[in-house]
Amino acid sequence: MLTSYDDFPIHQTSHPIARTASSDINHYDRYFFNGYTRDTRLYFAAAMGLYPNRHVADAAFSVVVDGGTPDARQINVHASRRAPADRAEANCVGPIQVEVLDPLNALRITVEAPEHGIRADLTFVRRSAPIEEPHFFHQVGNRVIMDSTRMTQFGGWEGWIEIDGELTDLEPGETLGSRDRSWGVRPVGERGPVGAPVADPQFYWLWAPINFETFSTHFDVNELSDGKRWHETGVVTLVPGPGGIEPPEAMRDVDYRVTWRPGTRAAESFEIDLVPWVGEPSTIVLEPLFDFHMLGIGYTHPDWGHGVWKGELEVGGDRWDLPVDDLAAPHHVHIQTIVKATTSGGLGAHEGLGILEQLAIGRHKPTGLHGIFDGYTSAD
Repeated sequence: MLTSYDDFPIHQTSHPIARTASSDINHYDRYFFNGYTRDTRLYFAAAMGLYPNRHVADAAFSVVVDGGTPDARQINVHASRRAPADRAEANCVGPIQVEVLDPLNALRITVEAPEHGIRADLTFVRRSAPIEEPHFFHQVGNRVIMDSTRMTQFGGWEGWIEIDGELTDLEPGETLGSRDRSWGVRPVGERGPVGAPVADPQFYWLWAPINFETFSTHFDVNELSDGKRWHETGVVTLVPGPGGIEPPEAMRDVDYRVTWRPGTRAAESFEIDLVPWVGEPSTIVLEPLFDFHMLGIGYTHPDWGHGVWKGELEVGGDRWDLPVDDLAAPHHVHIQTIVKATTSGGLGAHEGLGILEQLAIGRHKPTGLHGIFDGYTSAD
C-alpha cells in the first residue's frame, strides 16, 4: 500500500513505508514527554504510540496538581484509535495531537478534553542536542523481548494548561522537562501465550534525566536479577550558548546507590556516579519530592494499556488522589519520582530538577527485592 510518505526519500527497506521492516506484532513507534514547573506545583506527561502490526494508535496526557501537598491529585485523559495506514495522519489520536514544528528542536502538543478536565497547548523547545542511547536488545530464551532504539532530549516548555477550568500559563524558562522517541520491538498490547517458561518474570529499569541551569545529565540502567547489566547510559550535555549546540559527552562508566522505601519498590534515596573518560567523576544526589504514576499515560494500565484494541476511536479519563494507598500494587509499581538534584565532584556544586523513573518487577538481589511485586523489607 502506497501512502504519502512514500514520496520522500526515507525508505529503509524495499517495501512501502506502511509495511514495517519487522513483522513482529509488537513493533512500535513512540513519543514520550514530561514537564515540571520550577516550583514543582505542576507536573505533566504525554505519550503517543503507533503499533502498525496491531493496527492500533493510542495517546495519553496526565497532570499532577499540587504534588507533595495534601491536595495532590493526578488527572488523566486516554485515547485509542485504529491506526491510520498513512503515517502523515498518525500524529493525532482523538483529542491529543503531537506536531513536529522543527525536527529535533521544537514539538507541539495540544489536548482538547474538557470533559475529562484537561485542555493544553504546549511547545517543547530543545535545550540539548538529542542523545542516541545504546541500542536496546534483550532476549529471554529464544524470544526477543526488546530490540529498539531510543533518543532522549532535554528541553523547556511554553504555552498553557487548563485543569478543571483553571488556566495556567507557562512562560518561557519557567518549565523544564525532557522527551524521548523510541521505535522497534518491545512488549505491547494484549498479553499472549509464550510457551514453556524459561525464566522468572523480571524487569529492572532506572532512568533519570535531570535539568540544571547550564547543563543536563542523563542516566539509565537495565539489570538482570543478579545485577548484571544489559543496558546503561551516562551523558552530560550543555545548554546551548552563543556558540551553538554542543554534542553530548558520553560517560566511560555509570553507577548508582538506592535505598527503597519500606514496603515498596520506590526509591527513598538515590545517588548516581558519572565517570567521564577524562577528568574527575561526579556524584548526583537525588531527593524524592513526589511520585507520578505512569499508569496515567497507559503503562501497566488495566484498561488503557499500550497497543490494546479499544475500537475505532475511544476516549476516556480517570483521576486519583496522591499518594496512592498501595505503592507496591502491580499497576502502581511503574513511577516517575520528581526529584531535587545536587551535584558534586567534577561537575561542581549545582542544584537541579528532574525525574527518577523506576520499574522493578521480579527479583533484584543487589538491592534486596524478592518475589514479583513484593515490597522491600529491611529484613532482606
